[in-house]
Amino acid sequence: MAQTLLARNALVLVTMDGERREVPGGGLYAEDGRIVAVGRAADLPAQADEIIDLAGHVVIPGLVNTHHHMVQSLTRAVPAAQDGELFDWLRALYPLWAGLTGEMVETATLTAMAELILSGCTTSSDHLYIYPNGVRLDDSIRAARQIGMRFHAARGSMSVGESKGGLPPDRVVEDEGFVMKDAERLIGAYHDPARFSMLRVVLAPCSPFTVSHDLMRDTARLARANGLTLHTHLAENDSDIAFSHKTFGMGPTEYVRELGWVGPDVWHAHCVKLDEAGIALFARTGTGIAHCPCSNMRLASGIAPVSRFRSEGIPVGLGVDGSASNDSGHLLAEARQAMLLQRVACGPDAMSARTALELATLGGARVLGRHDIGALVPDMAADFVAFDMSALAYAGALHDPVAALLFCAPQQVSVSVINGRVVVRDGRLLTIDVPATVRRHNAFAAELAALAPS
Repeated sequence: MAQTLLARNALVLVTMDGERREVPGGGLYAEDGRIVAVGRAADLPAQADEIIDLAGHVVIPGLVNTHHHMVQSLTRAVPAAQDGELFDWLRALYPLWAGLTGEMVETATLTAMAELILSGCTTSSDHLYIYPNGVRLDDSIRAARQIGMRFHAARGSMSVGESKGGLPPDRVVEDEGFVMKDAERLIGAYHDPARFSMLRVVLAPCSPFTVSHDLMRDTARLARANGLTLHTHLAENDSDIAFSHKTFGMGPTEYVRELGWVGPDVWHAHCVKLDEAGIALFARTGTGIAHCPCSNMRLASGIAPVSRFRSEGIPVGLGVDGSASNDSGHLLAEARQAMLLQRVACGPDAMSARTALELATLGGARVLGRHDIGALVPDMAADFVAFDMSALAYAGALHDPVAALLFCAPQQVSVSVINGRVVVRDGRLLTIDVPATVRRHNAFAAELAALAPS
């Protein structure tokens, strides 16, 4: 028998369908994690195995996070890294990350995912690129399965240390042959390409300043041979651009074009400094961008021209980035920041609240190569979240409750459903013990902080 779920009586339900319908009094009916019907009460069955009354709530598609480093939640607000730009920030934190263990990674992933889920996120990518002390991507995957998040697990890598002209210390880089063998192992063990998949593997060398030309090229070949997507950092700040010219004799645009790192199966984080040729290349090839406004502001990297990217047809999603360069993992807050930052750069009408919400839903789904999430329509995944509009923060904004989600102070969800499963009810995460996880997380964070150079 199919497991059925009925959500009904929402103040308004945001579909993100082709017509961008918003349904007052709306709801949805799902079977086995798949949406069957969306509309008002008359359009939906009257009964289901589970019924959720969402009176007074705004319901939206689950948000999609396209860039994160979840282990960095262990190193938030580290004093030595509070005021540096990207390269200085990295140099301050590499010694701490060298102390990571598998248990730390699993706990940090649970913590980061709990924060994301409570902020409205139902699907997330995570870019784990440092593997000391026996750490494996399996540690992150185990956490995702426990908490119930739809997950794109990115097997990152660093192979070029300081002795070879790279940025990271030699003790945190890996042998390239091992990286490729481990990637093959992960694909065979975990990657699920099916519609509504809860777990996909992504291949993701960290950045052009931490891996070799050969590893970038070999990774792309392996990914395409197995139908995987590709991810890395690109054109994040001026130091990044200068490194590319000094080391490769070309800018980031030329470098990724030469390597074949463009196309609808590729997305790059940041692209704050993407040049005109790069914008044209990404638009022509359908290459995606993960926009991380809080991190870009925190590290003074600059303002990515997101309005321009969108006008050129480039796929753009949002990412909270590593918690140590954002110090938060609240994806609705990231959408709000994206909206405000484009207004600072381009004027008060540069990005509307609904455009910001679209970036966080359909935009993120497109960037990750998903056609089964990001909208609440029949035959899409039953991933949705609900915000209680009786909250103090929304007082006086109920004439446009959808816009209120973005303009008002970001709140936590009242309800979250992922793949048809209720994971948050009445604002409480049901799948893990949050206080116990936080206590364990803080103990591990103290261990790492003790490794900071005096």
